[in-house]
Amino acid sequence: MHPNIVILAGGISSRMKKAQDVSAQLDPALRRDAEEKSKSMIGVGGNYRPFLDYLLYNIAAAGYRRVLILIGEKDESIRACYDSARVVAPFRHLNMTYALQPIPAGRTKPLGTADALWHALKATPEWRGKSFTVCNSDNLYSPEALRLMLEDRHEHAMIDYDRAALQFAPERILGFAVLKKDSRGYLVDIIEKPSSAEMHGFAVDGRIGVSMNIFRLAYDQILPCLEAVPVHPAREEKELPAAVKMLVEKNPQAVFTIPRAEHVPDLTLQSDILPVKEYLRKMFQSF
Repeated sequence: MHPNIVILAGGISSRMKKAQDVSAQLDPALRRDAEEKSKSMIGVGGNYRPFLDYLLYNIAAAGYRRVLILIGEKDESIRACYDSARVVAPFRHLNMTYALQPIPAGRTKPLGTADALWHALKATPEWRGKSFTVCNSDNLYSPEALRLMLEDRHEHAMIDYDRAALQFAPERILGFAVLKKDSRGYLVDIIEKPSSAEMHGFAVDGRIGVSMNIFRLAYDQILPCLEAVPVHPAREEKELPAAVKMLVEKNPQAVFTIPRAEHVPDLTLQSDILPVKEYLRKMFQSF
């Protein structure tokens, strides 16, 4: 096993910064965090602990030891927090390093998650020949899901989440990418916003699997895909799922899907803050 993980935290959190009806319900400190900080640094935990604390807690519990946090060039909050001795203690078994995702000239935001991972891997040439897990910074993956990624023996893998177990509004769940697998559980395609007819075609025994952007990848094989993946014509970003699809197109049965049924807390919008805060209060009483 290679206990390496990349946390993608280089986005500018534009959706989180947009005020919503729920904004008035947030206390001033949380509202300020939402408007000014990276999503993962919003103080949704007890005593305003940042969301990222809880992801790092689960990462440590799953057995990872080397954590690379990919940060944006306009955000200093993550590194300033975790370079502090005050907060490092709970994660003393983690070797945390950082890589920077720049904003290209002529753009107002970074070039997407595939570009983010490319910068992360170029900053860690010592990972060549090894595998690693990569995940979002604004999703709270369970220790069990993270451990499955660490211990799986396939060269590439991802968690295949049961859509029915996700505790989001139905219209939000419809926005998640659906996974198409072969009879042996290998990824065939990742479909963004499929139609209802397509959706039923992907159901296996009534189950529809979706991606929450957690992958186990081999450095040497995914790096060329990250470099070659095109910019999405509508979103104008290079996206990690597209790079994974490119990997599968080059090498069918490259990515094994691991089914799992559980909720994955998400911190994308200001309306997510209070539900996530309540979830953490219930589930992390001793942390």
